[in-house]
Amino acid sequence: MATTKTQSKSSTASKKSTSKAAMPESKFQKLFNEELKDIYWAEKNLVKALGKMAKAATSEELANAITEHQEQTKGHVERLEQVFEMLGQAPRAKKCEAMEGLIAEGQEVVEDTEEDTAVRDAGIIICSQKIEHYEIAAYGSLRTLAHVMGNDDVAAVLEQTLNEEKEADSLLTQIAESSINEEASAE
Repeated sequence: MATTKTQSKSSTASKKSTSKAAMPESKFQKLFNEELKDIYWAEKNLVKALGKMAKAATSEELANAITEHQEQTKGHVERLEQVFEMLGQAPRAKKCEAMEGLIAEGQEVVEDTEEDTAVRDAGIIICSQKIEHYEIAAYGSLRTLAHVMGNDDVAAVLEQTLNEEKEADSLLTQIAESSINEEASAE
């Protein structure tokens, strides 16, 4: 009898893991995956856009901050690829309409402001912070969804990036408030 119960338990456990793997993706999981693809596209495209913003900045401090964040963003792309791998998926991007619009807005500010002005730098900071706020919302939400799904390892990776996005936003505020906003208002 004991052998039969053990076999039965083993068989039940095997059925559970098999049925779990064979279960179709839940709507919640699909939402998570779509949002993951969205931020992956956003980060990959942001790498290029940050280079252009750094070149357009007048303030050396701002240009350096943007360049540093560009390097971090390359790491964010790598972390997202790690998350895809942790989930057993190939990294796939889905066009992020929001980020495309934010990047276009940043380019428009650069085109509509004079070179070598604090006004341009103030505009670049505004656009950069809009981007950071979008990323903070995306990573915060993805981290929370990962926790709800019980995938704490994925949540920890996403939280690392979330913290870096918050730090970048804070640095931009500091740069704006230390001098650029005052200089821009005097131009």
